[in-house]
Amino acid sequence: MTIDALKGEIPAFAKDVRLNLSSMGNDETLTPAQKYGLMVACGIASRNATVAKALLAEAEGKVDAATIDAAKAAAAIMGMNNVYYRFVHLATNKEYKSMPAKLRMNILANPGVDKVDFELWSLAVSAMNGCGMCIDAHEDVLRKAGVTSETIQTAVRYGAIVASAAVAVEAGAL
Repeated sequence: MTIDALKGEIPAFAKDVRLNLSSMGNDETLTPAQKYGLMVACGIASRNATVAKALLAEAEGKVDAATIDAAKAAAAIMGMNNVYYRFVHLATNKEYKSMPAKLRMNILANPGVDKVDFELWSLAVSAMNGCGMCIDAHEDVLRKAGVTSETIQTAVRYGAIVASAAVAVEAGAL
């Protein structure tokens, strides 16, 4: 299943979601690695197997296996970090901010792909997962690397589109 097949899974009441998926698929403002990495990372972060499989299928053959693996890694590591750092940020007891996380996250230092791409994927997943600390941290790295606000916004928009596709697919199954 690809984006086109996924659009067929989106119910009529969610026409805007189908249109947004089309715009995402036709987007040429990002590099192929950025675009398809976002699809894979956000698809996995959506926690919807139909959406994740469709976006993975869309990426296969358009980027190399290292890009796909790194995008999967971004979704996985942010799944952990977003829970932990959202807790640290939201907890009333500020003592947790001074405590070491004691979480392995070596992939952040050496993702095996362009660091900017990995940060972009991590940012989008962090937005999907609602972790303000991670959003700020990844956005800061991207800005220091010279990434434009428009590119950052596009990455987060991909996350929003993928999240809405997952909800629409689930709603259509009810």
